[in-house]
Amino acid sequence: MQRYLLFFLFTIAVRSTSAQLINDSVLIEGHQRTFHFLKPARQQATLIFILHGSGGNGEGIRSGAKKLEDIAPEENILLVYPDGYKRYWNECRKTANSAANLENINDNAFFESMIRYFQNQYQINPKQVFAIGTSGGGHMAYKLALTMPEKFRAISAIIANLPDTNNIDCPEKRVPIPVMITNGTDDKVNPYNGGEVITGNISLGLVRSTDRTFHYWANLAGYTNKLAVKKLPDIDPADGKTIEQYTYKQKGKPEITLLKVLGGKHDYPNDINVYLESWAFFQRQLNP
Repeated sequence: MQRYLLFFLFTIAVRSTSAQLINDSVLIEGHQRTFHFLKPARQQATLIFILHGSGGNGEGIRSGAKKLEDIAPEENILLVYPDGYKRYWNECRKTANSAANLENINDNAFFESMIRYFQNQYQINPKQVFAIGTSGGGHMAYKLALTMPEKFRAISAIIANLPDTNNIDCPEKRVPIPVMITNGTDDKVNPYNGGEVITGNISLGLVRSTDRTFHYWANLAGYTNKLAVKKLPDIDPADGKTIEQYTYKQKGKPEITLLKVLGGKHDYPNDINVYLESWAFFQRQLNP
């Protein structure tokens, strides 16, 4: 009995240790950029960046990804929660008046440095690097796909639309990449039909509509038809939201998917876990 108890306590201790958040930083152009992560179960792990929204931070977004953390050891996922510069990302909205944008912070160099860090320290699989971003983090995920698609296998952008054509200042490489978008039709912060984005007293400029954002990526991938549409199960009827899924998928082309949350606001829907749904989307890109 004593041997079993010791084994049980040792197992709990190992699990507790493996789930501890590790904090580190890299120096980028004079700025010490911080990030937080969970060690992978073994080498050749899949690297997933979880990107917080405007005004947030890496540790603050962690609670939403708990279910993804729960399966990370079994799936050999290395989860990383980076911190934006003074709580914001220097994404592609040129009129954004956050410090990250006004100081033209080099976030691309930050992500390149983190990827090298995890290759050197944990021998991650460089062909399995992904990003999940919420709100301003979704805009940063779009920037990664627009400007450094060679580094990312796919992205998932949640409650975020691309900047409007007169509000984008990123050099677009225009390389097709799998993209999943999850947006709510009643979102007042990130307007589903496009318009100005305001968070607190900070204006982040105009964004495109969700349909235009969706079709930007679909057109880039060369889709012209064969759009699959289905309704997802209404797991929580009390929340007043339902989800329609629109997907472009064809052999030899990156999948482009939109989850249209009818009645959704600037939040996560209850009928799905957006992080597990993003992981399922990423897995489809690994096993087309």
